[in-house]
Amino acid sequence: MGSPTGFLEIKKFDRTYEPPNKRIKHFKEFLIPLENEIVSKQGARCMDCGIPYCHQGCPVNNLIPDWNDLVYKHEWKKALETLHLTNNFPEFTGRICPAPCEASCTLNLTDKPVSIKSIECSIVDYGWKKGWIKPQLPITHTDKKVAVIGSGPAGLACAQQLARAGHQVVVFEKNDRIGGLLRIGIPDFKMEKMLIDRRMAQMQSEGVEFKSNSEVGKNILVEDLFEEFDALSICIGSEVPRDLDVPGRNFTGIHFAMDFLTQQNDKIAGKKNNFSEITAKDKNVLVIGGGDTGSDCVGTSIRQGAKSVTQLELLSQPPEAEDKSLTWPNWPMKLRTSSSHEEGCERQWSILTKSFVANDKNEVKRLNCVKVDWKKDDNGTFKMNEIKDSNFTIEADLVLLAMGFIHPVHEGLIKDLKLDLDIRGNIKANETDYKTSLNKIFVAGDSRRGQSLVVWAIREGRQCAYSIDKFLMGTSNLRR
Repeated sequence: MGSPTGFLEIKKFDRTYEPPNKRIKHFKEFLIPLENEIVSKQGARCMDCGIPYCHQGCPVNNLIPDWNDLVYKHEWKKALETLHLTNNFPEFTGRICPAPCEASCTLNLTDKPVSIKSIECSIVDYGWKKGWIKPQLPITHTDKKVAVIGSGPAGLACAQQLARAGHQVVVFEKNDRIGGLLRIGIPDFKMEKMLIDRRMAQMQSEGVEFKSNSEVGKNILVEDLFEEFDALSICIGSEVPRDLDVPGRNFTGIHFAMDFLTQQNDKIAGKKNNFSEITAKDKNVLVIGGGDTGSDCVGTSIRQGAKSVTQLELLSQPPEAEDKSLTWPNWPMKLRTSSSHEEGCERQWSILTKSFVANDKNEVKRLNCVKVDWKKDDNGTFKMNEIKDSNFTIEADLVLLAMGFIHPVHEGLIKDLKLDLDIRGNIKANETDYKTSLNKIFVAGDSRRGQSLVVWAIREGRQCAYSIDKFLMGTSNLRR
C-alpha cells in the first residue's frame, strides 16, 4: 500500500448525516459526503494485510484494497474503473448495503475498520460528477436474444452484462416503473430514484430495451417469450411477505410494510393511486419486525407525522458489541441502530403479538402482547418460551408488518412453467450455472436464494449473465 502505516496514524472518519430535526421534514437523501482529500486519507488506512478478508465479506468480490490505494494516490478515474470491474451499480450499494466488507476488514479485528462503504460511494459519485461513466458498447453483436424478467438489482445487473457481451436484451417489468424494490420499496431518503434513471439511460445506450407494465404469466405469455428468445433469466425477487396469523389480523389499519412504503414512493414520484391511502399522520404506529424494512417504515412514519413510533422484535436484543475474537471475519450479530431509529423510535425486543383489538368500527387500536425468552433445548436449538404473567398491551392506530419475505410469487410465471422449487419455495438452481429445471431458463437473485441484500442480487445477476453467455456461445469473456 502507498501508506503502510496509515492505519496507525489516521483515525477512522465516515460520512455524516443532516441533523434529525431537519431531515425528517423531507424525503430526500440526507448524507453529507466527505471531501475528496478526506476520502484519500481514509483510503490510506487500508492495511497491507496480505490476505484481504474484505474480499470474502463482499459478495461481488470488490477489489477493495486496489481502489483504496488508488484513491489514496488521487487516481480517482482508475479507482472508478477498478470499482466497476466487479460492481455494476456501486452508487446503489454505497448507499443501502450494510457493508459486510467492513465487518471482514482486517483492521476491524483490533480497531475500527476502513470506511469502505463511504469510499466506494465517493468514487462513483465523483465519477458521475466528472462525466467519466459512459455506455460500454460491445465490440461485436451476436444474433442471440435474451429476456430478463424483473428489473430489480439482479435483473439490471444480468441485463447490463449480457448487453455488453453483445446480445439483444429485453427487460420485462410488471410495474409501471423500472427498478423493482429499489424503485418502489427503498425510501427516497435512503436512495433517490434519479440514481436508477441515470443507470437506465446508460443501459439503454448499451442496447438494453425496457418494457414496463409487462407481467410475464399475466399480460405477457411465457410461451411467446420461449419462442422468441434464446434464453430467459428470471429475476423476480421474493415478494410473498411473512404474515402474522393471530386473532384480529383482518382489522382495518393492519398492513404489510411494502404496501405502506410503495405508496409513499409512488406519491413522491407523482403517481396517483386508486385505493385508500395508508398514512401514519397523527397515529400511534407499531412496526412489527426489526430488520431493514422495519427501519424504513420507522423513518417513513416519522416523516409522515406519526404521533409515536414503536418497533417490536420477536428475538432477543443483540449485544452492543460483538466478541471479535469469536466472530471476525464473519458478519456479527450485534445491536445496530439505523438513522431512522435515531430520528425517534421506541424499540422493544423479545415481544410476541398474541392478538389485535379494535374499536366498534373494526379499526385496530391496540395489541395484546407477551414477553418471551429464548433458551437452548437438549439439542442445542434455541426455543421460544412465553414468560408467565408478562402480558401487556400497546396502543396502535396503524400496524405495519415487516417480518420479511418467504419466497417469490408462484402464481403466474412459476406455476405456468412448472419450475422445480426448493424446500423454501424458491426457484431451484445452483450457484454454478444458475440453470432451472427447464432448458434455457435461468434464475438469479432473491427468487433463487431467498430474501437477501442488494449486493447479493448484483452478484447473482452478474454470475447468471456469465452462465447464459456461456450457454449461448460455448464460452464467455464476462467477468463473474
